[in-house]
Amino acid sequence: MTLEQRVVMISGAGSGLGEAAAMMIAKQGASVVLCGRRKERVDRVAQAIIEAGGHATSSKVDVSEEQQITQWIAETIQQLGRIDVLINNAAVVEIGTLSDTKLEDWDYQIKNNLRSVFLLTQACLPIMRKQRYGRIINITSSLADNGAGGYAAYGASKAAVEALTRTAAEEEREHNILVNSFNPGTIRSAMHATGQSPYNVVPQLIRLATLADGGPSGQIVHA
Repeated sequence: MTLEQRVVMISGAGSGLGEAAAMMIAKQGASVVLCGRRKERVDRVAQAIIEAGGHATSSKVDVSEEQQITQWIAETIQQLGRIDVLINNAAVVEIGTLSDTKLEDWDYQIKNNLRSVFLLTQACLPIMRKQRYGRIINITSSLADNGAGGYAAYGASKAAVEALTRTAAEEEREHNILVNSFNPGTIRSAMHATGQSPYNVVPQLIRLATLADGGPSGQIVHA
């Protein structure tokens, strides 16, 4: 299967893995629908795709806010008529020990890393069910399994994302919606100054986005 003429939504697409995924997926012939909190960044990515002959739209969206997601989804359907693939990539991290983590820092990470996945997935499901087709990929981290000092909220949010992935996979398989998590490992991004290029792992992300009907679902795939 290919991404030709598919509509692919990517959150957190202004840099790092989101940007790399948008660029490479657009080259596969998909229309990419991008969002981020910093509009100038997602606009830059979308413009680069358009200048290269691809199809892209960009929006400023806080994916922890239901109303903004609802509007983004509605605009996408109005413009493109469908949503085939959702990549839940947006995430934030605030480093701090468990004893020193403030409640607002905990809530900030849970809202952006977990609530966002719930809201975006829930908003896309009726559309994908109607199509009888959908591929959802939730970006996770090794901290979901291993934990690490200083990453209590981030690790907990990613562990919950993996549990949500398995739940959605079980509930939606009958509608031909496959839901998997992808752990890209340490890559260079706004959150990490070191690591490999995100472009190195995007081919694996594309493989999950193009799974054939009846393919694996509920899996945690590591780069």
